[in-house]
Amino acid sequence: MERDKSALKQKRNKELKKGLAVFVFLLPGLLLFVSILIAPILVSLYKSLYDWNGFTDGTFIGLANYKELFTNGSIKFMISLKNSLILALFSVFIQLPLALLLALILGRKPKGERFYLTVFFMPVLISTVVIGQLWLKIYNPDYGILNRFLEAIHLGSLKHIWVGDPKTALGSIVVPTIWQYVGYHMLLMYAGVKGVSPDLREAAMIDGATKWQTDRFIVIPIIKPIIRVSVIFAVTGSLKTYDLVRILTDGGPYQTTEVPSTLLEYMLFLRNRYGMGSTISVMLIALCFAFALLISAAFKEKDN
Repeated sequence: MERDKSALKQKRNKELKKGLAVFVFLLPGLLLFVSILIAPILVSLYKSLYDWNGFTDGTFIGLANYKELFTNGSIKFMISLKNSLILALFSVFIQLPLALLLALILGRKPKGERFYLTVFFMPVLISTVVIGQLWLKIYNPDYGILNRFLEAIHLGSLKHIWVGDPKTALGSIVVPTIWQYVGYHMLLMYAGVKGVSPDLREAAMIDGATKWQTDRFIVIPIIKPIIRVSVIFAVTGSLKTYDLVRILTDGGPYQTTEVPSTLLEYMLFLRNRYGMGSTISVMLIALCFAFALLISAAFKEKDN
């Protein structure tokens, strides 16, 4: 009896030491996670309840900033949110299908597979500032390659001030966004495609399935978790987009390309309304979490 108690005590002590060792090893990562992600969110949430200019102590106003955002400031915020959602729609329904198509083609081991992977992924490695400047040169109404090309094929009537026209400014942002990140999503899906067992492909081919039927009914269902992750990244990335908009249009002309991040910058640094800027950042975080949960739930419904 005493031996059993002693053995049980030793087992408990061993488990306690093991749990303590795991906690010690996880502690640096946990502290980093809390300090970089959780703490700034909590600070933003706290500051959103204040009328604060960034220098004084600020005045507690409760939910007044949120009320203003959806009443007096609703037009600007709703326009910025609509533009982000438009970018998200193009990312999900154009960028991701294109990335999936490239991943499926490269997953068949064509000649020059590594070369094409490198070429398609290259824009992801380039700084967004560089990409913005590159596309500004492409869109330039005087010497830009796009207008020059239209002129060369005798379509000079279509020449345009692409980023300066409210009708085409947002589309001028959509194109480089798709071009820059299609390789990123392609690589994620490509990794999933390469992970599909060759035995499944061979079995499908023996049963008379074509390559496209194999991809549709075997490969795509298997890599659905990766597609879900790509959809979440595409939507949340569109909601957080800033750099390309800032470089190409700076939210103009006439706020037709304003996004929440540029509106946040305007409130913070031009209006010195740090409380309202914090409110917009909190709303962005909430929207990203909400869309991530909705997309996850939608994929679970499809699986069921």
